[in-house]
Amino acid sequence: MYGFLIGVGVLLLLSIIWMVYRIQTLVSVVKGSDKKVASGSNKINAILFVLFLVGTGILMFWYSIKEFDNYQLPVASEHGVITDQLFWVTMAVTGVVFLITHILLFVFPYKYQYKENRKASFYPDNNKLEVIWTAVPGVVLAGLVLTGWMAWSDITAPAPENAHVVEIMGYQFAWDVRYPGKDNVLGDYDYRLITASNSHGVDFTDKNAIDDFPSPKVVIPKGEPVLFKIRARDVLHSVFAPHMRLKMDAVPGMPTRFWFVPTKTTEEMRAELNNPEFEYEIACTEICGRGHFSMKKVIEVVEPEAYQKWLAEQKSFIQQNPSLAENLPAEMKELADIQLSESKK
Repeated sequence: MYGFLIGVGVLLLLSIIWMVYRIQTLVSVVKGSDKKVASGSNKINAILFVLFLVGTGILMFWYSIKEFDNYQLPVASEHGVITDQLFWVTMAVTGVVFLITHILLFVFPYKYQYKENRKASFYPDNNKLEVIWTAVPGVVLAGLVLTGWMAWSDITAPAPENAHVVEIMGYQFAWDVRYPGKDNVLGDYDYRLITASNSHGVDFTDKNAIDDFPSPKVVIPKGEPVLFKIRARDVLHSVFAPHMRLKMDAVPGMPTRFWFVPTKTTEEMRAELNNPEFEYEIACTEICGRGHFSMKKVIEVVEPEAYQKWLAEQKSFIQQNPSLAENLPAEMKELADIQLSESKK
């Protein structure tokens, strides 16, 4: 380790000495004490600019084509198709501008390298040119922003009335999932009610919470709208389901939402990818602490019939832990007892 640091130090020292020498040379040129304005390194540097352009350009295109399937994942939601279209339109527009500007950036040092018989042209302004290069990007960017805003408005608009509701709660360092039961209405929650046996902080004095139930994974039906209600228990997290093109921050004290329609079941995606072990997943894309890497939750997309069957088999929080109903008011206790009696049938 020390040998490496010494080597780096020597390299930096040599670089500093070389830079001081070059600065002295340039100062002497400015003062006129050195009649040699351009050395052989001027032409070498100009050629290196072009070689760097060609080399990195080839590397960029090769890597983009080679890894295309790794960063362009199959789409598994309706709005994901629109999201991808917006992405590739934006990529085309900015990509063309990127290529043009960088080709000019690296070719100009070669084309206009110093020559004793060449004089620079004085070109102070061109109002017409300035209007064009201001107006064209403005119009293009306005178009991109407008189409993106329209897609975002659809995603964040109120979900259809028949949407299946799922609550995703992030905390250090996992996701908890809560379903609303048969009434499809989630019960209230309060962070002050969070205990070891009630990690969601569900308020069971709310009758809508009586049939709420947890799930170790997110199960959703294909072809039907799904509404994710998202919140965080401690710090900022972010719900990211790449195949669904879904990303939404989970913010403490500020619930967010995202609704979508899955288009491929887990089994269909496994067949498409020829990967029998494939699973959709939710990952966290906010650096939320030392255990950030472990925040993963499996999403299983099934046919509507299989979803209804799975839904009917689930047991509520109270059915799984009757002690949650011990201190409820009489009216709520009665509803909880009904839940418990149903679980025994």
